[in-house]
Amino acid sequence: MRTFRTDVSIRPAITRITLKTPILTAGSCFADAIGQRLLQFKFPALANPFGVTYNPLSIHKQLLRSIGNDRPEPHTFLKSQQVHLSYDFHSELSALTREELFHKIAHTTETTHHFLKTACWIMLTYGTAWVYERKDTRDVVANCHKVPQSEFSKRLLAESEIVSSFEKLAEELRALNPAARFILTVSPVRHLKDSLELNSVSKSILRTACHALSTRFAHVEYFPGYEIMLDDLRDYRFYKSDMIHPTEDAEEYIWDKFAEGYFDEKTKVFLASWSGILTALNHRPFYPASENHQKFLRDTLKKLELFKDTVNVDEEIAIVEKQLL
Repeated sequence: MRTFRTDVSIRPAITRITLKTPILTAGSCFADAIGQRLLQFKFPALANPFGVTYNPLSIHKQLLRSIGNDRPEPHTFLKSQQVHLSYDFHSELSALTREELFHKIAHTTETTHHFLKTACWIMLTYGTAWVYERKDTRDVVANCHKVPQSEFSKRLLAESEIVSSFEKLAEELRALNPAARFILTVSPVRHLKDSLELNSVSKSILRTACHALSTRFAHVEYFPGYEIMLDDLRDYRFYKSDMIHPTEDAEEYIWDKFAEGYFDEKTKVFLASWSGILTALNHRPFYPASENHQKFLRDTLKKLELFKDTVNVDEEIAIVEKQLL
């Protein structure tokens, strides 16, 4: 039988992920998507704690400062439209006062520091090799925060810069947590503001950097989310209307591929069962007080009780009990 698509096969991970495996995701919005699914399925995960960050150097810097539990650097702070921000982080780490921002970043850094001590996997998702440097300090920024482009110099990272920066991160993390392993990915999100041609150049640099690192280090692996999107799905119907971001179906398909390669069999069984619970919890009835829906809630509650010895279901039980009459 002839086939008309390329099924990207996932090499089984040597060290499998279980429901007890702590995982941190960091990087682009694809790291958000994977991180939120991990949380949804009850993994002990920390999902993109510093917000969406696209370039590898800034991702590495955020984690390096977390490893050392370093305080925020005041020279990275700025104020825009009455809001205080930092060039090193996404705007979700913002505040109405400089002091509040300092404490918010310090708290996030400390939380990440403690998580990294026991994390088994660090999943980094690189979005672009294009970076913006402040002209006054020559620092690469994670976010320009709509400051005029005249304040920055834009350039393309070299593969060697990414590799060197990662090596420092890996060395520091292994000193803190010798058991930590890395999963590197290239985000399938397209950066068309750089033009389609230069987006391809950027992704190529990221991909060759990931290849160099995954072949050099035994504790570094590569997950082909980028290749799954481009070669397996390979259709505009898997992009949202902006033609940039993958649809929910595409994210779900890539998630399934990730689960296939990295989760142990017991975890895969749990995922299949928990998917039914998530569907039940997201159900929105026309008549909440009807006997049929009340029975549906009681049945869902019984199913949740069965998971008590596997994962914490207190929150889900409370949601269902609140709806019972």
